[in-house]
Amino acid sequence: MNQSNPVRAAAIVMLAGVLASCARPGPEVLTPVATTAPGATMARVYVATTRGRAVPDTNVYNSAFAHQVNYGEFTISVPPGHKPGDIEWPLGAPDPAVSFATLQQSVLTRAGFAGRIGGGSLKPVNVSVFVHGFNTNFQEALYRVAQLKADAEMEGVPVLFAWPSGARLTGYIADKDAVTYSRDQLVDLLRMLARDREVGGITVFAHSMGGWLTVEALRQLRIMGDNAAIARLNVILASPDIDVDVFRRQMEVVGPLSPPLTVLVSRDDLALSVSSRLAGLRPRLGALDVNDARVQEIALKAKIEIIDISSLKAPDLLRHDRYASFAAIYPRLTADEHDMRRAGAFVFDGMGATLAAPFSIPGRMLSGE
Repeated sequence: MNQSNPVRAAAIVMLAGVLASCARPGPEVLTPVATTAPGATMARVYVATTRGRAVPDTNVYNSAFAHQVNYGEFTISVPPGHKPGDIEWPLGAPDPAVSFATLQQSVLTRAGFAGRIGGGSLKPVNVSVFVHGFNTNFQEALYRVAQLKADAEMEGVPVLFAWPSGARLTGYIADKDAVTYSRDQLVDLLRMLARDREVGGITVFAHSMGGWLTVEALRQLRIMGDNAAIARLNVILASPDIDVDVFRRQMEVVGPLSPPLTVLVSRDDLALSVSSRLAGLRPRLGALDVNDARVQEIALKAKIEIIDISSLKAPDLLRHDRYASFAAIYPRLTADEHDMRRAGAFVFDGMGATLAAPFSIPGRMLSGE
């Protein structure tokens, strides 16, 4: 390997950290605004978090480890000119006409949270649980869920599981501890949803380090013998920051899922490149090369679906957040006659395509069944 490549990657990562630290949203964006805008999209997001409350009985959270799960509810306005895959952060005071804005928020109890999910619906509602990744503050995770709901046109209920990331580029080890601390609580949330008769399908969408947390939760559910809960889950891992051999061992316990567990990968993911270097150059799951025959064999043997989404434009400098764009496309792919929900390794061809139209050919299968 060219020795300049790791140095260049590290330099880009450091630059991205500096840029992000200058513009990162603070808790002020959680303050509700009194106005709305014609054509704006509303996203109601429920929150279960292991973050501590910065102020008691409020939805302002810090990176402290909470002794018990905290719950909340938010209504986020997505502006009428929203570009799929992006979050239009306010440059000053939030303006629903041009930026994301918080319209409403409330603190919930555990019982209140559970009661709001089904909401007394006459038929079961689908729920999507988003588990964020490394170096993410609460506001970023919350607004990302609102963006995903708006772009994917989800009719179900979005739930953010927010673990206490320190939101610092230098806090990798601390964030690892934070996801480990949150494992039991994610298991509890998934079991709560799986037991709720008002809940239909349950999709778990996990990004980056949140992928490790999610697979650990699946492993724990299997060890507990709660196969009924696992059977309710549809799991998607986006750019998962998991050692490949660790993932293989995890899946030996979890076993095949139905539909197959999906892994979204990008070979040029700079964040995972740095993670690999921190781990002594051990390969990360989210950066696998689907052209590698060994990767294809792993996909078939473990009965998982691996999709290379490198052709999509990345909204971030680290090329780690491509999932934000893919989320708007994926529901259309799974509804298409060329459904990709099957075990194997795939390349998604996004060349010449737009998010406004469904795809007739979702990708090129390299190996599958």
